[in-house]
Amino acid sequence: MTTSAMPQINPEYVHWFRNSAPYINTHRGKTFVIMFGGEAVNHPNFSTLIHDFALLHSLGIKLVLVHGARPQIEKNIKEAGIAAALHQDIRVTPRVAMPSILQAVGAIRLQLEAQLSMGLANSPMYGSRIDAISGNFVTARPYGVRDGVDYQMTGEVRSIDVEAIKNNLLHDHIVILGSMGYSATGEVFNLLAEDVALSAAVALGADKLILLGEETGINDNDRLLREMIPNEVDRFLRGRDLNCEINYFLHCASSACRQGVHRTHIISYAKDGALLEELFTRDGSGTLISHDPYEEIRRANIDDVVGMLELLTPLEEQGILVARSRERLEQEIDNYSVIERDGMILGCASLNPLDETSAEVACVAVHPEYRSGSRGADLLAFLEQQARSHGMQRLFVLTTRTAHWFVEHGFVEVDASALPEARQQQYNNGRNSKVFQKML
Repeated sequence: MTTSAMPQINPEYVHWFRNSAPYINTHRGKTFVIMFGGEAVNHPNFSTLIHDFALLHSLGIKLVLVHGARPQIEKNIKEAGIAAALHQDIRVTPRVAMPSILQAVGAIRLQLEAQLSMGLANSPMYGSRIDAISGNFVTARPYGVRDGVDYQMTGEVRSIDVEAIKNNLLHDHIVILGSMGYSATGEVFNLLAEDVALSAAVALGADKLILLGEETGINDNDRLLREMIPNEVDRFLRGRDLNCEINYFLHCASSACRQGVHRTHIISYAKDGALLEELFTRDGSGTLISHDPYEEIRRANIDDVVGMLELLTPLEEQGILVARSRERLEQEIDNYSVIERDGMILGCASLNPLDETSAEVACVAVHPEYRSGSRGADLLAFLEQQARSHGMQRLFVLTTRTAHWFVEHGFVEVDASALPEARQQQYNNGRNSKVFQKML
């Protein structure tokens, strides 16, 4: 084959695939609980979503799929002429409606098992060989009488058979949980799928809880909120209607975080590829609710040097920062702090002691794509806290182009003679840097 006849590879695909490798390694062997409602099952994108589930399974991720069936149940009970009203967005389930509900939930379970069993040639499912397992993994109890309303056969989760589910996951099965639970007396109860998913994720100690809804994620004034922590969720939900799907998702996500599930993702089942984008790209496609801040500011270590060089080199080439060799960074690594996000260094700065009471802030840099937030200010505050903890009373900074930014953060311009004597001797007049000071 001649060079001109060789097929062209999309460079964006190559770039994405290469950059997904760290996530593939991170997710392998982890347990994900993924919840979706009956609306997702009815959506045209659902068959593609099944392919994505199969792909996750092939990458060694242990999957527990939790499905709802609200529109299917509503259709069945309407056709049967049964009244089963909703109160506080929870269905009041008369015993006479249970056959219609069981039929709806069972049909979805069979559909999932059938679609996960597909192995047609020339399809994404070819060679998958997936065993999907369902069973009486959820024990339930009656929801009871609340606000004077008897919910009859509506129930809530009492316990999850963790040992049985983990045993199936260990044998490379996908576990399917429906919105049904079974009591010790042999009764069947109608459950909220979100509560099943939350209870399963907490009981299993899942690495992720993923909630698939119609919307892309959590939006505030048409702005996608990409990351939240439980306290931010509480503020966001204050005064909002929890009967709204997306708000109830947030409530579940916050509860999951507080009970040990460190990361919950809220994404769209309607957007093709949203699940893969969320799991295998740095910025994702929806909203992440995490127990800890998604980005971490910490002291640097020797493994960070490569990432720091990638961040600093363009700024050094522009003359904004003084050039630092790899050897120098490695020697001075204990002075540096970094902002890390999923293994990528987004920012760095150094705190260099000058004498017993003063230090110099240097090498402040933030990745160009992440300068819109407060990362620089957060990094500076982190350094200031370090300086205070070491008894420092003054911070200095020498800069040629970012004077205004430091003034905005409490620094004032001083003469170079204000520097400690040893630093004055190293002062590079060739750069004509301005000197700024901040009292702590």
